[in-house]
Amino acid sequence: MTEVKGSGKPITGSCGGRLAIGTSRIWLLAVLLVISSGILYRGVTSRLQKALHSPIKLAIPLSNFPKEIGNWTGIELPIRSTTKEYMEQNFADDFFSRRYINSQTNAWADVYVVYCSTRPGGILGHQPAVCYPASGWVQDSTDKSSFETASGRKISCLIHRFHTPEPQYRETVVLNFYILNGQITTREDDFSGLLGRSPNISGNPARYVVQVQISSVVENSIREIAKAIADQIIDFFPDKNGIVKEAGYSQPLSGNLK
Repeated sequence: MTEVKGSGKPITGSCGGRLAIGTSRIWLLAVLLVISSGILYRGVTSRLQKALHSPIKLAIPLSNFPKEIGNWTGIELPIRSTTKEYMEQNFADDFFSRRYINSQTNAWADVYVVYCSTRPGGILGHQPAVCYPASGWVQDSTDKSSFETASGRKISCLIHRFHTPEPQYRETVVLNFYILNGQITTREDDFSGLLGRSPNISGNPARYVVQVQISSVVENSIREIAKAIADQIIDFFPDKNGIVKEAGYSQPLSGNLK
């Protein structure tokens, strides 16, 4: 009980009651705020988990990518189940891996295309200069280059050269580039920022990173198949306006990864 200053008389009645009620309301609001924060957190977490475990689908699955392109015929290359599982859990929403063989020249090249939209930045670090040495290859060089597609479009790319040590000496040449929201790039820096690393919670298929790798033992082979196949690869994905030319499909583009 509190006394009125100088009077020695206790406070009774409405003043003390209002003080007690005010304190109770503050505690009640604090409790409600904590409960609301918990509900909001669980809601956001649940939505994020659902987004990360639900692959974002393309208008046309990459399994439908043509196996017959001019004189080139593609056959599926098996991917180990553990590798496939890792890809799907960490970055890949869709992909294909094939060997294309030219019926006239017998030239061949392996074509690997992976689409990353649920986690666009998940592909960071998964590039020839990292993955080949991790598999026992020795990197000899990486050079900036370009090639011209069948439609006459100039595509910037990187050319990597590797070999395996004796006694089982082998050489391979790898051409690679990225498609970032419909734009061609060879730089991981273009999608390594905070936005690029953030998950695609909205599920917009027009926000993505695609990696294209083409490899063979002869550089001429990878350039020939790149020229024949690149236009169709690009047309399978939303362009900068969200349009998938291969499907006559349009998905509005919401933001970019830079």
